Amino acid sequence: MGPVPELDELNEFFWTSGADGKLRMQYCDDCQYWQHPPSVCCRKCLGEGIAPRELSGEGTVAAVTINRMPWMPGLKVPYVLVIVELDEQPGLRLTSAMPSVDPEQVAIGDRVKVWFEQREDVWMPFFAPLA
Repeated sequence: MGPVPELDELNEFFWTSGADGKLRMQYCDDCQYWQHPPSVCCRKCLGEGIAPRELSGEGTVAAVTINRMPWMPGLKVPYVLVIVELDEQPGLRLTSAMPSVDPEQVAIGDRVKVWFEQREDVWMPFFAPLA
């Protein structure tokens, strides 16, 4: 599903951290703020005390859309795109997909958990219903 992201020194930890099954995002030790996408400083306090930290990988579907258009050759449709609000902080969200789920069975408010699929040197985060 889709192209593999290009790695750089700022985002590499995010795209490779799934190798051990753990979702990681930047956390600011100065103000206890989680942020994504990665940045060179904290978006809340502008501090530089940010580093990747492990999250639970659990959250709630905040938005969902079912895409029925094959935007590129070989793309299987329909597929579900979701915005998941992660449990660690209100407003901490990750846009992803739910490729292993029947598109008609996903709704706002559903509890989900991250899982990863390796593609080349990248571990893509996807979500599935929380059992």
